[in-house]
Amino acid sequence: MGKSRGINMLKNKTILITGAASGLGKAWSKKFSDEGAKVFACDINEEGLNELKDYEIHTQVIDVSKPEHVQDFIKSAHTKTGRVDVLFNNAGMGFGYKVDSFPDGSFEHHVSVHLFGTVYGMRYALPLMQQQGYGRIINTISRNAETNAERTSAYAAAKAGIWSATRVAAKENREHDILINMIIPGPTNTSIWGKDMPHLQSPEDTYPTARLLACFEEGGPTGKVYWNEKEYPMFNEENSILKG
Repeated sequence: MGKSRGINMLKNKTILITGAASGLGKAWSKKFSDEGAKVFACDINEEGLNELKDYEIHTQVIDVSKPEHVQDFIKSAHTKTGRVDVLFNNAGMGFGYKVDSFPDGSFEHHVSVHLFGTVYGMRYALPLMQQQGYGRIINTISRNAETNAERTSAYAAAKAGIWSATRVAAKENREHDILINMIIPGPTNTSIWGKDMPHLQSPEDTYPTARLLACFEEGGPTGKVYWNEKEYPMFNEENSILKG
C-alpha cells in the first residue's frame, strides 16, 4: 500500500509547479512534461519561465505571496484542463541575515513567499481536489527547519511552519484521496545560494523523489517528509543534524 508504480500514471495529469523559473521547479516542470503531463508553471521571474515554452508548458508570472495571484494560477489551470491533479508548492528564496540585522520587511516577505505561498496553494487547490476526489500536494521543505544555522532564521521558521501546516492539512483531507506530503531536496545547485555551487547535486537529481510523491496511490503516505525517495523523520532527536 502506498507504493508508486508510476507507469503511465503521469500522462495527461494536470501538474502545477510554483517557483518554476529556475532550479528545482524548472527541472521538475521539464521532466513531468517529458512524461506526458500537462504542466502549469509559475514564478515571479518571467525571463526564466520563457525558457520552458519549448516544452509546451503553460507559464504564468505570479507572486505567490499574493493570495489572489495564487488563486488565479490554480483557477487558470483548472479552467484549461478541468482538473488539478498535483500541486508542487516550491517557490522560495535565500535569506542570509542575522536576527538583529535583517532589513525592515525582509523577514515578513520571506515568510510570505515560503509559508504563506504554500498555504495559499493548498487553500485554493484543495476545494477542487475535494470535488474531483483526488489530489496530490507536495510542499518543499528543508532540514534547516531542524537546525540553528546562522543567518537562516526566516528560512528555517518558514520551513518549520510548512511542516506543521502540511501535517494538519494532510489529516483534514485524507478521506478525499488527497495525499499531502513534503520533499527535502537536500543541498542542490540552485539560485537560492546566490552563486554557482557545482559540487552539489543538480536539480534533476531530485526528480525521482518528486515523481514518487506525485504518483502515490490511494491509501499512500500523507503528512510525511521524503528525502532521496525515503521517508525522513523530521524533528527526531536521533537525526544526525540535531546531534551536531
